[in-house]
Amino acid sequence: MRILFLLMLLLMAAGTPAAPATGIEKFIDQMVENHDFDRAWLKRVLADAHYRQDIIDRISHPAEHTLNWSSYRRIFLTPERIRMGRTFMARNREALNRAQEKYGVPPELVTAIIGVETFYGRRAGKDRVLDALYTLAFHYPPRSRFFTSELEKFLLLTRQEKLDPRKPKGSYAGAMGLGQFMPSSFLEYAVDFDGDGRRDIWKNEADAIGSVANYFARHGWKRDFPVVLRAEGVDATRHARFIDGKLKPAHKLMDLWKAGIRFDELVNKEMRAALVKLDTDEGAEYWLGLNNFYVITRYNHSPMYAMAVYQLGKAIAGEEAL
Repeated sequence: MRILFLLMLLLMAAGTPAAPATGIEKFIDQMVENHDFDRAWLKRVLADAHYRQDIIDRISHPAEHTLNWSSYRRIFLTPERIRMGRTFMARNREALNRAQEKYGVPPELVTAIIGVETFYGRRAGKDRVLDALYTLAFHYPPRSRFFTSELEKFLLLTRQEKLDPRKPKGSYAGAMGLGQFMPSSFLEYAVDFDGDGRRDIWKNEADAIGSVANYFARHGWKRDFPVVLRAEGVDATRHARFIDGKLKPAHKLMDLWKAGIRFDELVNKEMRAALVKLDTDEGAEYWLGLNNFYVITRYNHSPMYAMAVYQLGKAIAGEEAL
């Protein structure tokens, strides 16, 4: 009992809570049984994982202030981000064109995703993915199931790609590479786009480009279709039934037109849209999010995120965003 008491004191002094041994052992058992991992090797890897209190703090207490669209836009549509996006496009013209041909996604939108997510790789995350997922899987009960699954997927992808799981770095939540894929997304959507036998979304820009484009295509991107339409004549009271906060296109453009909402008359009015409200410094701004806008929100479930990607892409391409 005295030894146990002293051990507890040492752990408290170190400020690092011990991960539940039963949880780790159960995880190891499942990885051995379900995926034929070597038990001894897996124990060594997990023994080298570090608990990170700062990760718990960040995921438990996200930034409290809420940005409106004007403030959000100012973060991502900067001259530097636009200029670097054009440089990225010029450097990767062949891969971007090939991705457009194969997946139907315009080069400027693939570029914009990478620009918004990681500033074209400059801010791809400095946390070891192993540490982040270990911490959140075994020390963060509210989302333990999700992050335990992501830890499983991470170990699977490092085995497939012949990577040391101690090496890859990413965000504090375990998102990785230029496009910030979670491990489950990596396994599902990452592609070897330059044919070198590896899916390297950390440093290989061609693989990152192909993977982002594949993600869009697999989520229903429609080639050569518009993304959004500027909505005019919207009255918050009269059109309240359309402003439902949902991102999935549910309202026929014809019905919106009949209700007095105006947009580009040349668009096929049989298409469906979501009426998106964005609060700005000058008041409300309304847009009609079409299928491809919804696809962008599958990357991040935020209308402001999707609009930032769309408008950054337009700016990179030298076009007006409506």
